[in-house]
Amino acid sequence: MKKSLIALCLTLAISCQKEKLSNEPEKIDPLYNKAAKLYLNQPDSSYSLFSKITSTYKDSTLIAKSYFYMAIIQCDQGDYTGAEEMAVNAIRYSKPGSDYLSGLYNTIAIAKAGLNDFRGATAWYRKAINLCVDTPKCLMHKNNLAVSLSEQKRYPEAISILKSLVNNSLVQQDQELFSKCLDNYAWTKWLQNPKYNAAPEYLRAMQIRKINDDLWGQNASLAHLSDYFQEKDSSLALKYAQDMLIISKKINSPDDQLEALQKLINLAPATDSKLYFKNYQQINDSLKTARNAAKNQFALIRFDVEKQKADNMLLQKENSAKNYQLLQLGLGAIGLGIFGIFWYRKRKQTLAFEADKTIQENRLKTSKKVHDVVANGLYRVMTEIENQPEIDKESILDKIEDMYEKSRDISYDKSVLTPPTNLFHEQIGKMLQTFNSSSTTVILHGNHSAFWKDIPLAAKQELEPVLQELMVNMKKHSKANIVELTFSRTTNEAKIKYQDNGIGFPDKVNFNNGLTSTGTRIENISGNITFENVDHAGLEIQISFPIH
Repeated sequence: MKKSLIALCLTLAISCQKEKLSNEPEKIDPLYNKAAKLYLNQPDSSYSLFSKITSTYKDSTLIAKSYFYMAIIQCDQGDYTGAEEMAVNAIRYSKPGSDYLSGLYNTIAIAKAGLNDFRGATAWYRKAINLCVDTPKCLMHKNNLAVSLSEQKRYPEAISILKSLVNNSLVQQDQELFSKCLDNYAWTKWLQNPKYNAAPEYLRAMQIRKINDDLWGQNASLAHLSDYFQEKDSSLALKYAQDMLIISKKINSPDDQLEALQKLINLAPATDSKLYFKNYQQINDSLKTARNAAKNQFALIRFDVEKQKADNMLLQKENSAKNYQLLQLGLGAIGLGIFGIFWYRKRKQTLAFEADKTIQENRLKTSKKVHDVVANGLYRVMTEIENQPEIDKESILDKIEDMYEKSRDISYDKSVLTPPTNLFHEQIGKMLQTFNSSSTTVILHGNHSAFWKDIPLAAKQELEPVLQELMVNMKKHSKANIVELTFSRTTNEAKIKYQDNGIGFPDKVNFNNGLTSTGTRIENISGNITFENVDHAGLEIQISFPIH
């Protein structure tokens, strides 16, 4: 029944968002309107048009809403990982206070629940509720939150929420929502106490759903009733499972058909059980194939859109290059003459410059150590103190003492780098999560031990202060509320992508000591770093370096 309860929660939540988005005024943009009209009946075509908007448009609101649509389409097709990625993109382009943020957070929660990450789903449901001003939507989000808590066996919290919903006058006026909350309430009470008599509430919810011709609701009720009577009356449990299979076929829900067949395999006589098992295998194989195809299809659509954009840009570049060829030839001849004059002067300056270079390099090394170890270290400690509700004095004193010892080592020109441990991914994750606060959410992807495997010790020692510098600059200057770091690698190369939705770099960037030191460290490991402002969506930094 676990999957059935989740599926019902997801279906109702997604349907609510479909209704709101499809009723938007059709006066924003012709391409956007066309994609929105195709959304319900031709989701693949709709997805392709929304992908084109995200790739070519500059309007951050249209981009954010297009990503929102794409997330719901992928979620509806069972591609929860891709849906979460699109929803995070939508947040990056969304303006604070946008009226659709509550639904967007709810979509992320649905995706996480689909991936069985109920703890993460709970956090995003709470965010959705905090932003929600539409009372019916808030009630639905609260029901979803209760389901997520129940899946974590946090029964008292779930029961408290569901009880308040069942007794809510607004919920009681909406029979479909009331029957849903009542059914979930009885289910959670029974999970907490198997001796609880949940049958009257189950049957009452079932009767309401029959009157309202709510097939999805009847499907969930039948699943609960079958589980409830499995130990009490196996023949009655078998009947409810058979009815569930019939209903799940009517609503065309393969997941619920699989659950009904699982129940029938356990409850039916041996001869019937074999037929049910064969049917289960066929549906399960078809479902896996369909969902894998959907995931590949969405990736292919985005690839085609990006390739078309790249081809257009290349064609423009080639045309521009032809127009400037003659001009470049003329300028080249003039430049060659000027170069001869300046070369002689430059030669004389080079000898004097080399004499000063060694002194400047030594100063730069010391400045870099002081900035990375002392300045950023202190700022990180300050951030921990700011974000922790209770201060661990011993821990703070230990960190300050460690910085004191390292500052002494700097004065004696000793190494101040701490050798990475075998759990370096946890060390990095702990450092990055230090900057997670009530105003800033830090999201990590791919920071696992597998990413750091075989990466040289020297590279790890250079990358830790680099990542710390990026987070310190974000905290000081970016005003971002979403920060996302993605760690990925191939056979010979590793990549780290930093993204935030802050104010980005100003037109004229002042590369201070921190950013200059960052560039030097990346050069030390034969890597490359790029900084790029993303229109209406903050900053993107790409770091790549060889593994061997």
